[in-house]
Amino acid sequence: MLGSVSIEQFERTMSEKGWFVFDRALDDKFISRLRSDCLKWIDICSEYQIRNGINECGDGTAHHCLGAADSIDRFIDMHLFHDYIASYFGNQPYICNSLTPIGGFPGADIYVHKLHRDVRTLIPGYPLKLNMLVMCDDFTAENGTMMLSGSHNRQEQPSDDEFERHYERLVAPAGSVVLFHSTLWHKGAHIKGPDNRVALTVGYGRAYVKPHMDYARMLGEEYGKSLSPLTRQVLGYNSRVPTNLDEWYRPVEHRLYHANQG
Repeated sequence: MLGSVSIEQFERTMSEKGWFVFDRALDDKFISRLRSDCLKWIDICSEYQIRNGINECGDGTAHHCLGAADSIDRFIDMHLFHDYIASYFGNQPYICNSLTPIGGFPGADIYVHKLHRDVRTLIPGYPLKLNMLVMCDDFTAENGTMMLSGSHNRQEQPSDDEFERHYERLVAPAGSVVLFHSTLWHKGAHIKGPDNRVALTVGYGRAYVKPHMDYARMLGEEYGKSLSPLTRQVLGYNSRVPTNLDEWYRPVEHRLYHANQG
């Protein structure tokens, strides 16, 4: 358990509201490193965006930022929220589906500022994905993400008028972490003033659901050998898809896709 939050309390709030905040889950020193590493990766990914003609100056986000032996790798390996994530998925295996630092730069107007949810498939009572957001700066009544509580069980997108009348701000100090249903309707706040608001977002999904990035292939087998069994699971090393018959015809203990992955 993380602090005094019980699994029952977490499950009840997630069922009713669709999101749960863990206040000050990470200490100031670690959050400072995480903030710096998020901004470092945003600079790296901005170069890819510009070079490949995606945009002219980067959009203030980065994607799939693992393998640099930095605080992001460390955070994924800490598994602070494993008990809660596992309960969300019915204690079945899950994997990291996406990993995105967001710079929260003043004046930016990008995809995170549009009303959206992060998975389009809604199967009542059977969640496919879970969102995590780590706050590297304070989330306030002015800059906090806007969440429509209880909207994780509805198929249709709420109207802009309904959303504006009923949304709640995600307000919590730096170091806090929110877990929320990926079907929850929400949108990022436009940042005003001189300071940006950095966050790290992580998506988790059921092991058999295709992730946005093949992390095991991206990171490689040597990297994988250094990982704990749980981190290997979370980074998809147990749910890899064979690419040739030699990889397919392997003894059970060496198979790329394990039998318990769904």
